[in-house]
Amino acid sequence: MAVEGRRRVPLPLPPPTRRGKQQQQQGGERARRVQAGDALPLPIRHTNLIFSALFAASLAYLMRRWREKIRTSTPLHVVGLAEILAICGLVASLIYLLSFFGIAFVQSVVSNSDDEEEEEDFLIDSRAAGPVAAQATPPPAPAPCSLLGSACAAPKKMPEEDEEIVAEVVAGKIPSYVLETRLGDCRRAAGIRREALRRTTGREIRGLPLDGFDYASILGQCCELPVGYVQLPVGVAGPLVLDGERFYVPMATTEGCLVASTNRGCKAIAESGGATSVVLQDGMTRAPVARFPSARRAAELKGFLENPANFDTLAMVFNRSSRFARLQRVKCAVAGRNLYMRFSCSTGDAMGMNMVSKGVQNVLDYLQDDFPDMDVISISGNFCSDKKSAAVNWIEGRGKSVVCEAVIKEEVVKKVLKTNVQSLVELNVIKNLAGSAVAGALGGFNAHASNIVTAIFIATGQDPAQNVESSQCITMLEAVNDGKDLHISVTMPSIEVGTVGGGTQLASQSACLDLLGVKGANRESPGSNARLLAAVVAGAVLAGELSLISAQAAGHLVQSHMKYNRSSKDMSKVAS
Repeated sequence: MAVEGRRRVPLPLPPPTRRGKQQQQQGGERARRVQAGDALPLPIRHTNLIFSALFAASLAYLMRRWREKIRTSTPLHVVGLAEILAICGLVASLIYLLSFFGIAFVQSVVSNSDDEEEEEDFLIDSRAAGPVAAQATPPPAPAPCSLLGSACAAPKKMPEEDEEIVAEVVAGKIPSYVLETRLGDCRRAAGIRREALRRTTGREIRGLPLDGFDYASILGQCCELPVGYVQLPVGVAGPLVLDGERFYVPMATTEGCLVASTNRGCKAIAESGGATSVVLQDGMTRAPVARFPSARRAAELKGFLENPANFDTLAMVFNRSSRFARLQRVKCAVAGRNLYMRFSCSTGDAMGMNMVSKGVQNVLDYLQDDFPDMDVISISGNFCSDKKSAAVNWIEGRGKSVVCEAVIKEEVVKKVLKTNVQSLVELNVIKNLAGSAVAGALGGFNAHASNIVTAIFIATGQDPAQNVESSQCITMLEAVNDGKDLHISVTMPSIEVGTVGGGTQLASQSACLDLLGVKGANRESPGSNARLLAAVVAGAVLAGELSLISAQAAGHLVQSHMKYNRSSKDMSKVAS
């Protein structure tokens, strides 16, 4: 029906212009254009099937052969005739498939360009043809209700095809999770899922926006079953003067006073000459758990893994998982007949959980030959320890272990922080050290490190759940220079961050990383961007700790929160 509505009325038209004749000639040439598939001896679908099968068979054969070589310690570069043929087949089929789909893509782009030129030529010919041709052109369609806003009384109606899909989703005939695959349009799938949710629950969820987000960017990697996105304000604290550089730190939060307080800490640090940081170690961990028939067998594997003579072999097997994964050490623990193996490795600029998991799987497959009675219970046995507060992370470290320090001048303490050095030192001992010990804290010897870590994590696309171990921090304050100045430091043994992968590739989060100068991977020095980001996190925590402890020492905490963390607006009226 839509095509019929756009068809021009067959009224008599004047003779075509010179440009119109060229248009007809070009249209005839395009109609006679030879397709790439015409040169193939077989139908295109048969050719595609043959090369796809050749690609899959060659890849499967080579993977099986390489795995056998790894197990038998045979050099990978020693190949036979069959492997040479398989490599040739793999390369040939890959070239064909890439060329085929590449040609199809180029043809589609060229076709779209030709269509645009035809439309432009038609408009020019219509103007040249005079009033008769102008009468043949239909008037533009009315604007949809969504563009008219409150001027349109009737609600926006979904297309009939989408209405049918919504009804099938509500009835359970179509699973909601297959919409993106079936429709091929992530935004449309989110809209249909959202409408199905509205009809199922009876809730309008009006305040949750749908448009204005690239849903294709999260497909298969960041979020499943999307129905919208949550808006979070992003504030900037800074400049944070750290290691001689100036950073403006993005913080996504809904807690009033947090950005302002961190900004005050940055000011105090800057006016005192800046802060310095040291990255003590950099290694992500994964700890599988395996069960043996006896504790003795578990102890035998423990001895094998921790024997320095076997490390090079284990590292060679582990490091095949990635260009950046490099095994650093293996630490084991036995509980009965269960063995927990904690692998630690460098991961470049990625946070590295997937990378280290693949390397661990390689080692487990290798060990299975010499320990056939090993029963791998899980790739993660909680000895890692991921997204849980654990002493092993506090003592051994996980991710980036960072120390950041600064000396705050006496006049800055009085003028900017509105307190004195002796009060700050006393409060830190009684609150952050003794108070946390009374509470039985594990890595929580600080004022509010988690506040700053979470805000930066959300702004820069990190995993917010890893705030649990990343916020482990001990804050130390001492009077120096005859008691006049203040030395403050934060020690954070397990900051887990990355600048590639996961949420870091989303547009907003990528922009925040770019603001810090750590967007993407550092090709000259792999891993340096992620380490710098960890140092900035520690520096921001230093600023936040300094400001909050000062507010509490001066008795300003409640007053500032009443000023900045409370709203006088009636939010129910705003939402409506």
